[in-house]
Amino acid sequence: MIRVVHHPDYVAPAPARSTYQWNKNGLVRDLLRQHDAAIEWHVPQPMPRRWIEEVHTPGYVAEVFDLAVPADKTRRIGFPVTAEVARRAQAVPGGTYCAALLALRHGFAANTAGGSHHALADTGAGFCVFNDLAIAANRLVAEGTAARVLVVDCDVHQGDGTAALLAGRTGLATYSIHADKNFPVRKATSTLDVPLPDGVEDDAYLATLAETLVPLVDAFAPDLILYQAGVDPFVGDRLGRLALTREGLVRRDRWIATLARDRGVPLASALGGGYGDDAMEVSHRHVASILALGGVFG
Repeated sequence: MIRVVHHPDYVAPAPARSTYQWNKNGLVRDLLRQHDAAIEWHVPQPMPRRWIEEVHTPGYVAEVFDLAVPADKTRRIGFPVTAEVARRAQAVPGGTYCAALLALRHGFAANTAGGSHHALADTGAGFCVFNDLAIAANRLVAEGTAARVLVVDCDVHQGDGTAALLAGRTGLATYSIHADKNFPVRKATSTLDVPLPDGVEDDAYLATLAETLVPLVDAFAPDLILYQAGVDPFVGDRLGRLALTREGLVRRDRWIATLARDRGVPLASALGGGYGDDAMEVSHRHVASILALGGVFG
């Protein structure tokens, strides 16, 4: 049984002038419903504001909830923050936190949104309003649910916001394997960064992942892995610069899940990036990722 977390507020109407695919989360949900016999659905509670403010500045949080995000931050995010977007921004961290709690009980769980790894302390960026990974990881350790949480980010873009927000916090570590020449131009410093040249294909990617992630997992010995399962390393992704095939993405996810399972580490995944003109094709990539991860844990 695969535990999947979804909130109705994940499916928000597209704000004006937005290039983000707002229908993606609904399509992922609908495609997963074709596998209902293997899925246990969960609806999360929105993240309490005080836990968001543990990671983001209260001033920025107020701008989001008051629908008063200034123009410069709106440009960095990539779309205006409407009432629906603000509700979604609060629901998504709650979903990643819920997936983490389910993973701690059952081994694996997936959030059908999240992976908003570019949001910084006082602003959103790159289609990310609040950083659900940093918020959930910080809360889990702060409240004593977990002693050590490792964020593993396999999105094609560096997890700069997560790295910056969690740097120096006790019990938290970050790993990012990404295309070096891709967004963001200014990289942050993760616990371990693995920048890749353009055009890396399946075998080289997986070999590098094994060479770099295994030593970190063994040294840090996390109680939980939060996995940013971006599918934008795909060769056909509109915003990617790597060259993984669909099978390569599935191999990646099975490898990540097997590493966690064999080390006895619970794994919770967030959706991450995936971009293209065909929203259904992108959604199929995300669904294949969730099913591959969940299949390893059985």
